[in-house]
Amino acid sequence: KPDDVEPVNNFALQPYLGKWYEIARLDHSFERGLSNVTAEYELREDGGVTVVNRGYSQEDKKWTQAEGKAYFVGDENIGHLKVSFFGPFYSSYIVFELGENYEYAFISGFNHDYLWLLSRKPNVDKATVERFKRVAKEKGFVLDELILVDQKQ
Repeated sequence: KPDDVEPVNNFALQPYLGKWYEIARLDHSFERGLSNVTAEYELREDGGVTVVNRGYSQEDKKWTQAEGKAYFVGDENIGHLKVSFFGPFYSSYIVFELGENYEYAFISGFNHDYLWLLSRKPNVDKATVERFKRVAKEKGFVLDELILVDQKQ
């Protein structure tokens, strides 16, 4: 995990399940050009989580979808999971801030190149976005390539 990024330690999976909207992300190849991005989390029979990411490619004029699975790295009340979309290759998924009612989540990957702001609604207030940027900067993320995701349905 990135230095200075600590997973929340009061995490509960049940209220985290369901659909989230991607509000902001650092640019990376596997989501490049995508808008209207959502992530959906469902409990698996083996105790893990099914992850379905969807987004619309303006260039290809079509929806794209990736399905993966996630498992807790350790304790289930700590927001640190490992997620895989490609067979045995797992990457970190770290929830480092959560809204009191799980209305938003700040997520990091295994290093400072991966960062997301997820929300239960397609739009969040400016204060949440500003807080996300401030907290991310404090934790060492470089936000030059931060993308605010178009969520116009």
